[in-house]
Amino acid sequence: MIVTVTPNPSVDRTVFVDALPRGAVVRSRRTHSEPSGKGVNVALALRAHGHDVVAVLPVGGAVGSQIMTMLKDADVPVIAVPIAGEIRINISLVEPDGTVTKVNEPGPTLDPAEAAALTAAAFEHTGGAGWLAGCGSLPTGLPEDFYARLAAEAHRHGVKVAIDTSGATLRTALPGGPDLVKPNAHELAEVVGRPLKTLGDAVDAAAVLRQRGARSVLASLGADGAILVEDDGVLHGRAVVPRVVSAVGAGDALLAGFLAAGGSGRDALRHALAWAAAAVGHEGTLLSGADPGVTVTITDVVDRDHPLAEPV
Repeated sequence: MIVTVTPNPSVDRTVFVDALPRGAVVRSRRTHSEPSGKGVNVALALRAHGHDVVAVLPVGGAVGSQIMTMLKDADVPVIAVPIAGEIRINISLVEPDGTVTKVNEPGPTLDPAEAAALTAAAFEHTGGAGWLAGCGSLPTGLPEDFYARLAAEAHRHGVKVAIDTSGATLRTALPGGPDLVKPNAHELAEVVGRPLKTLGDAVDAAAVLRQRGARSVLASLGADGAILVEDDGVLHGRAVVPRVVSAVGAGDALLAGFLAAGGSGRDALRHALAWAAAAVGHEGTLLSGADPGVTVTITDVVDRDHPLAEPV
């Protein structure tokens, strides 16, 4: 079983428009809403593939009730931590050419008792859990080192920890010794403070994160697939995706697939890329499973000079 912790969950509303002129009244062609937040997305991907998971998240207000209904409909078991504030709604405006303009609300403020309850809830069902995944941004009220503390407590419970976050929150999580961190290229470049133009740059940046405390690094690189840097060396993997519909949730599906397959090594990376390929070929985060026809290639011979398709 895998436990996910999402400190700042959301309901994501996607609005499809023909154009997005500033200052005008814009009519949408269609809309849909989904439960979201990185850890929630990981839990959704795991359930879509038939894996046992428990999602831990703060819940408050009308939007909190809405996300609980959505997760029940998706058959995701939830440990809800009641809070006084209301969880956020994020809005994505999608134009016909695939351009996405996203507006993320900051989320609620958690008081000290609510913050402590969230941490305690994370370990209510860790008995027998293989991994605990702490994912996403932190709402106001949680300390910046929340994920480092979560990792330390998980290790005391004998549970491995994966962290997927960004910026200062990721930097602060590293000294906690997470077993795995899962940055994307932008997050990787931000933490090490230098641009990434080649695969070699990405590998070197991942090595820096390991020097700072992460035991393994799974970095998603968009069209260039993903790299895995761990004690056994470096692997680079790519998946052939016939048609890209949306990249939303692809990194979360990558992490979910990796953890579901054990959380280390070549086979886990292969599963991760297959799940990510399913995500980019699908609109939204409510997946129906991986496409068995997706071709995934894994190599331990990394072309360090290969230029990234999306340098950062």
